[in-house]
Amino acid sequence: MLALRAARAFDGEHPLAGPVTVITEGGTIRAVERGHPDVPHARVLDLGDATVLPGLVDTHVHLCADSENGALDRLPGFTADHLDAVIRDGLDRHLRAGVTTVRDLGDRAWAVVEQRGRHRQHVLASGPPITSAKGHCWSMGGESTGEDALRRAVRERAERAVDVVKIMASGGFATPGTVVDDCQFTERELRVVVEEAHGCGLPVTAHAHSLAAVQRAVAAGVDGIEHCTCLAGGAMVVPDELVDALAEADIAVCHTLGNTVEPPPHIQEAFERMGMSFAAKIAAAGRMHGHGVRTVSGTDGGIGAGKPHGITAHALEQLVEAGIPNAAVLATATGQAARACGLAGGVLRAGRDADIIAVQGDPMRDITAMHRVTTVVIGGQIVTTTLPADRRE
Repeated sequence: MLALRAARAFDGEHPLAGPVTVITEGGTIRAVERGHPDVPHARVLDLGDATVLPGLVDTHVHLCADSENGALDRLPGFTADHLDAVIRDGLDRHLRAGVTTVRDLGDRAWAVVEQRGRHRQHVLASGPPITSAKGHCWSMGGESTGEDALRRAVRERAERAVDVVKIMASGGFATPGTVVDDCQFTERELRVVVEEAHGCGLPVTAHAHSLAAVQRAVAAGVDGIEHCTCLAGGAMVVPDELVDALAEADIAVCHTLGNTVEPPPHIQEAFERMGMSFAAKIAAAGRMHGHGVRTVSGTDGGIGAGKPHGITAHALEQLVEAGIPNAAVLATATGQAARACGLAGGVLRAGRDADIIAVQGDPMRDITAMHRVTTVVIGGQIVTTTLPADRRE
């Protein structure tokens, strides 16, 4: 049994005024108590002036990518041993950032799918994303052409017990030769994938940069949309009716925010040509959230030097910059993210998974506190803590 004492908490949905004690037993949360009651037979961790939260969920990562520019292009040249080392390094970076669950949305040759159970964190995986011939991320192995092939692709993923089906509804900036502001599949083809996946009990999330691709994905009934950039005619175009449709369908939108440095020149040039910028994406995220679109946090971690693994705190800062209240922003990486991924965690509540982190300070007032992760607990076990020994009873 473990008891975590802290000055305050965010329970995945709402802030809790402190002091607070979270008690775990057998891998689950036993109770969340106000104050610091005695807990017989428990190991007590005094977190001081910290905030406890559910472990963070990054809903969009690429664990096979090594956090260097051109990461996706170089995947075919990675040996199995090198790929394993890249995956471990990515997960370590996420762990230090307080991320206890990652959802991998595109691996190489099923590497992430096949080793989900080997790691300390919870790893959800899509396998290679379904894409068109020579389409975005084709080198990952997910090319499919025609309705029959798309059905087979979904069934193969179901047989391999993936957690989500990922489809590339548009081209992407990281794959030269694809058309980012157009569609890779017809609405009918997207609908075939959605119907087949739902018949297998699997959700579908669609990579979509173009406005037309987002519109087709919504019409096809996807469960999530990645990027949702809405490019058309050299600009980001987000019609009111699309925002209303996203909200009405309760589609989880991941804007893949968060960056540490500017993208390389050829990507920046493509952004400018298409009329996309981080500032415009941030503004669109705020507008969508303000109109009731369900927002989840994901970083696209690993795809480049400006998008390394473990930058969830940066993504949360940008959501605050978008005008979203701090508590709602924290929910995008906890309760809302867990819901989008079909997880039992994401909230500090009796009976839920005991995946918990502590950050120094109060992120409800200052979101930069999310950079100061001091303790990570997974399944009720302390995985890492920076606390001195005299505060661990």
